[in-house]
Amino acid sequence: MKAIKFTKMQGLGNDYVYINGFEEHVPDPSALAKRVSDRHFGIGSDGLVLILPSNKADVRMRMFNPDGSEAEMCGNAIRCVGKFVFDNGLCTKDTVQVETAAGIRIVRLLKDGGEITGATVDMGAPVLNPADIPANLPEGMEGKPFVNCPVMVDGVTYEVTAVSMGNPHAVIFLRGIDSLDLPDLGPKFEHHPLFPQRTNTEFVEVVSRSRVRMRVWERGTGETLACGTGACAVAVACVLNELTERSVDVELPGGVLRIVWDKADNHVYMSGPASKVFDGALSAWKE
Repeated sequence: MKAIKFTKMQGLGNDYVYINGFEEHVPDPSALAKRVSDRHFGIGSDGLVLILPSNKADVRMRMFNPDGSEAEMCGNAIRCVGKFVFDNGLCTKDTVQVETAAGIRIVRLLKDGGEITGATVDMGAPVLNPADIPANLPEGMEGKPFVNCPVMVDGVTYEVTAVSMGNPHAVIFLRGIDSLDLPDLGPKFEHHPLFPQRTNTEFVEVVSRSRVRMRVWERGTGETLACGTGACAVAVACVLNELTERSVDVELPGGVLRIVWDKADNHVYMSGPASKVFDGALSAWKE
C-alpha cells in the first residue's frame, strides 16, 4: 500500500482533488478520479487534477471528471493550479504557464497581503467553427455559424449557441433558470447527437448589459456550482447574440466571475478566486 498526498482546492465551489505529480505517481487517474470524487465514500469533489512536469510550460495540468473521463480544460481548476504551484514552490513567478490538453494557458496570480487569492487567466481565443467545437449544425443550417440555432430536445425547441473554450459548450438563453430540472434536461443536451464529443451546457438569464446569471451541466460531472470555461463561453455567446458588452460579470451558484472578451487580441480573460480547503493522504491505494 502506498499513501498519496493530495490537496483539496476550490474556485467558486467548483472543487477538485489536486495531486503533485512531481512527487506522487498515480497509476490509474481515471479510477482514482471516480474514487476521490464520490461525496459519500470518497473525498468528495468535481474531479481530479494532476499537476505534472512539462517540457512546454512551467507545469502541465490533467483533469479527470467524476465518471473517469478526461477533460481538455477547466477554468476554475486552472486558477487553483496557479495557486498550488506558487504556494508549493513549483514556480515562483507571478505569472504561470500551464500546459493543458487545450493548449498553454497563462495564469496571472492575484495577491492580497502576500497571499495568492485568485488569478486572471488568458483563456485564449474562442473557437466558433462548428467542426472544431465539435458540433454538427442542425439540418438546413449547414454553412452557417452555430449561433442562436434551433435545437429540439424532448419536443421543445431551444435556441443554442455553440462555443469551444478548449472544450465544447452549448449556451442557451432563457428565463426562469432557477426552476429548470437540470438532472433531467442536462444529460439530454450533453448526449445530443449534434455534439459528437458530448457537451457542457449553460442555461443563462441576462440581467443587464454587464451581468448575467447561469447554471451549468458539466459533461461527465453533472450540475456544478461553477464552470470557468462555461462562463467564458457564455460571455462570448452574449456578445455574438448582442445581449451584453464584451466585459461581463457572470453570476454562478458559487459566486461571480469577471469575463472579458478582448476585441484587440480576440482572447477571453477570466478573473476569479482560488482557495485551498485542506491537505490529506490517500492511505489505501494499491499500485
